[in-house]
Amino acid sequence: MNNKFELVFIPAPGVGHLVSIMELAKLLIHRHHRLSITVLVMKVPSDSKSNAYLDSLSVDKRINIVYLPNDDLQRFKPMRVIPSFIELHKPLVKEAVSELVLSKSASDDSPKLVGFVLDMFCTSMIDVADEFGVPSYIFFTTGAALLGLMLHLQALHDEQNKQTVDLKDSDSELEVPSLVNKLPAKLLPSVYFEEEWSMAMFELARGFRRVKGIVVNSFVELESFAVKSLSSGEDNIPPVYPVGPILNLDGNSIDLESTESKTKAEIIKWLDDQPLSSVVFLCFGSQGSFEEDQVKEIAYALEQSGHRFLWSLRQPPSKGQFASPSDYTNLTDVLPKGFLERTVGVGKVIGWAPQVSVLAHKAIGGFVSHCGWNSTLESIWFGVAIATWPMYAEQQFNAFKLVIELGSAVEIKIDYSKELSTENQIVLRAGEIERGIRKLMTDDNKIRERVKEMREKSRKAMMDGGSSFTSLGCFIDDVMSNLS
Repeated sequence: MNNKFELVFIPAPGVGHLVSIMELAKLLIHRHHRLSITVLVMKVPSDSKSNAYLDSLSVDKRINIVYLPNDDLQRFKPMRVIPSFIELHKPLVKEAVSELVLSKSASDDSPKLVGFVLDMFCTSMIDVADEFGVPSYIFFTTGAALLGLMLHLQALHDEQNKQTVDLKDSDSELEVPSLVNKLPAKLLPSVYFEEEWSMAMFELARGFRRVKGIVVNSFVELESFAVKSLSSGEDNIPPVYPVGPILNLDGNSIDLESTESKTKAEIIKWLDDQPLSSVVFLCFGSQGSFEEDQVKEIAYALEQSGHRFLWSLRQPPSKGQFASPSDYTNLTDVLPKGFLERTVGVGKVIGWAPQVSVLAHKAIGGFVSHCGWNSTLESIWFGVAIATWPMYAEQQFNAFKLVIELGSAVEIKIDYSKELSTENQIVLRAGEIERGIRKLMTDDNKIRERVKEMREKSRKAMMDGGSSFTSLGCFIDDVMSNLS
């Protein structure tokens, strides 16, 4: 009897989603010697980071990466509504899986296809899995509380015709089953305030209810209330498997350019010369940038705080252009006059930052962050406390989770929003930023102690016998049951 089995993985476009799902694939291959995985990649021409990352990968021979053709999709703007872009790939996925099944049917020893593992944005591919007679699983790249929120909002819409677009600029608060505290409506992920996107999010959540299981990049000790709420047996929610934190701790596989490697060495050398836990690190993600007025306020705050700092400062794209921020050619064009001279030896302003390597460094004492989920998990893994400065997507919700639900972060401004479509941005003043930095870096800060405790729990969760280790085993058992 052939007892080998194969999963088809379908990640969403974007390096953040791609890296997480590849790390999950590596974990699964490591845990089960009879498993093989085929990853079907939707390539976006403008996404050089994802393409370079994939080209650099040296993975187990049981992980097969297949690039889907995209000649007919060159003009499509995938970031407008990602699910629509993914929908267009359904015929390509069907063709690729047909070829996969056909090529392996000739051998009795070939692995049996037992399921699809889909990124949270790829629920339209459930239909393709159904055609092949195999179950689907969701890989939810962010936290369990957000999963609960998405399911709750979809239920409210479908059962009571509640429209989230009506909550924009509302002062109301929502009771969400996956949260202990009421959630201010203004902290909902911003996509829920747009008609087209909100409909897409409800459709994604409907898809979540159709799958056989949901793998979540979180761990029970971090989100015990949320995980329990999802496992209550109500509301037609499939089994949830918290298997995180799933992280790429080898930043070198993403930071490929020689200039980045050189910059990384300079940054680490500077940190090596700083006292233990003395440096506050400011970094706002791959899409994080500010206009000149806000940059100056941050600079004044850092100077007035007196703390050592490492600041990743990126230049925003041109108005109306959808592109990632870039490094400044001349920092003096945007910083206050004389700032670099006055802070020499105390602080370092950089462009791109090797975030994992920085957070792992013993000199880092605090992290001013946009609260992206990967950054949040990295900060927990390395025991570095966060001061929250969310910007877009679900980051305001993540900030609420950290500050209000878990009491494990300091607030700079929990409801700050810098959406690409918004012309008039709020400028946080230096005093408000400085207060957050001072509170973050205070030696007797209970929050810093709490994060250090969670650091130990995050690592134990991934060890043999830990909560995430056990949960991943349960997921593998569920997948293997499809062999019969």
